[in-house]
Amino acid sequence: MDIRPIATEAEYKRALAEIERLWDSQPGTPERGLLDVWAMLAQHYEREREPLPPVDPVEAIKLRLEQLGLQRKALLPIFGSAGRISEILARKRTLTLAHVAALHSMFQIPFECLIVAPKKRSLRRKRRGARKAA
Repeated sequence: MDIRPIATEAEYKRALAEIERLWDSQPGTPERGLLDVWAMLAQHYEREREPLPPVDPVEAIKLRLEQLGLQRKALLPIFGSAGRISEILARKRTLTLAHVAALHSMFQIPFECLIVAPKKRSLRRKRRGARKAA
């Protein structure tokens, strides 16, 4: 059996067939090792072809609280007040770097999930602002 990085759609389909064949293999067996290797190769191929969309920081926080079985009040040490928690979770206020660091440290939420690129201002808004200044 030739195991190497997946480069084509045909190779990807072959990998999926191997994954399906090995799916019920027992932990600790050579077959389970093969399953893990094929799964990693298929996952790499999928991510190269279709990268995951950016994660919404608020959804990442909510999901992590749910996973840990915690309520919103668990965020009090980070945000300081129930009002601030509400503003953040309602997207009325953005996360600061201190918030991001604390969320990562306390809840192990990956930095990539908490930091998003700022939205670009439209050219139309910039022009309107320039007219007012003139």
